[in-house]
Amino acid sequence: MSRKTFRRGIAAVGVAALTAGMTAGITAGMAGTASGAAATLAGAAEQSGRYFGAAISAGKLGDAQYTTIAGREFGMVTPENELKIDATEPVQNQFSFARADAVVDWATARGKRVRGHTLAWHSQQPAWMQSLSGTALRTAMVNHINGVMARYQGRIHAWDVVNEAFDDGTGGRRDSNLQRTGDDWIEVAFRTARAADPAARLCYNDYNIENWTWAKTRAVYNLVKDFRARGVPIDCVGLQAHVNSGSPYDPNFRTTLSSFAALGVDVQITELDVAGASPGTYAAIVTDCLAVPRCTGISVWGVRDTDSWRAWETPLLFDGSGAPKPAYTAVLNALNAGTPGPGPTPTPTPPPGTAGCRVTYATSAWNTGLTADITIANTGTTPVSGWRLAFTLPGGQAITSGWNAAYAPARGAVTATDLGYNAAIPPAGSTAIGFQATHTGDTARPASFTLNGTACAVG
Repeated sequence: MSRKTFRRGIAAVGVAALTAGMTAGITAGMAGTASGAAATLAGAAEQSGRYFGAAISAGKLGDAQYTTIAGREFGMVTPENELKIDATEPVQNQFSFARADAVVDWATARGKRVRGHTLAWHSQQPAWMQSLSGTALRTAMVNHINGVMARYQGRIHAWDVVNEAFDDGTGGRRDSNLQRTGDDWIEVAFRTARAADPAARLCYNDYNIENWTWAKTRAVYNLVKDFRARGVPIDCVGLQAHVNSGSPYDPNFRTTLSSFAALGVDVQITELDVAGASPGTYAAIVTDCLAVPRCTGISVWGVRDTDSWRAWETPLLFDGSGAPKPAYTAVLNALNAGTPGPGPTPTPTPPPGTAGCRVTYATSAWNTGLTADITIANTGTTPVSGWRLAFTLPGGQAITSGWNAAYAPARGAVTATDLGYNAAIPPAGSTAIGFQATHTGDTARPASFTLNGTACAVG
């Protein structure tokens, strides 16, 4: 969720008539839930194998009305701001998880699942990250993903790995400090996330990608298609669905959902809110999700209107006093009317991977100096994302400069660490590094190498 309120203006021709007609149908045909139907949003969604969730704020966990509604109605919890970059790493390499822990612990103690939002984003970066660029920023992004995901490994159902990376209107990549580190930054983020928690579902999340005719929608579709074709790990697409006059509901939303799903990924409606809380629009969106088997769940962005980031638009299912609105009944009825689905797509259980590596080490020496060219090959079946190559230089050798890795210390037991942009080494892949060093006569190569603790073959 972005803090800005601008959404691209699109003519809302026919939306009012559609909404009015759907509202009338819901009122006439579903005046009350059928006998035996679920009485809560979470329960109704579960009947078709889906979830219904909400964004939850740590600052409101002391509000009894808020937690009563949230505890009763929602089965999936998204920490609203607590897992964003500025909240979890306010100082570089110093992580802060107290507020995120409060939301995650509250949810899991009540048997709810958690969506993580978000790991890599151009917005809500702390000042230290905003000041970085190039290799330093890429390394910081990778370190941030690893640090946060390590904290919650096994506790987060799905992560919004990358958020809002595409531009409104043109569909091109958004100009940001992350984008300026290179076009592959999104791929690196996803590969890093898969290695950090192989069981979590990995999502790309964005707004204004609901309408199938929009250039931005097609751009995200093409990214996902490319990732699937090349084996870049991506499991789901999150469509924020902030609906207002600038981004109105269009019936082709179902086409969008089914088109993404046809690529082999799940789709999730991640931040739903509707200006004015039109019952017809809410019901239409829910019905669209129910019509697509791989639409695995829906989350609204807040609990009551007064909790919303767009409170002046009264966009949620409960009013400021905590009372359910007509839109709540419309959503509940739509969920209860859904036919049982195939159940949620199971979280992938990764096959037992094997770690393996081979190091090729070539030197060119002269008088008192030498150059070492090193190739690190991943010979295992597990992707490497973030690596440390350890070796011991023979006595008298000392590194004076290097490339494609950071080396420390300069002599003796040395560790070469990736620079972020080259952190990912897929199975059968490799990366090349090297250094210059001085020597006092012994130009031999190190006797052994280990990559992330795994002994490597040499040759």
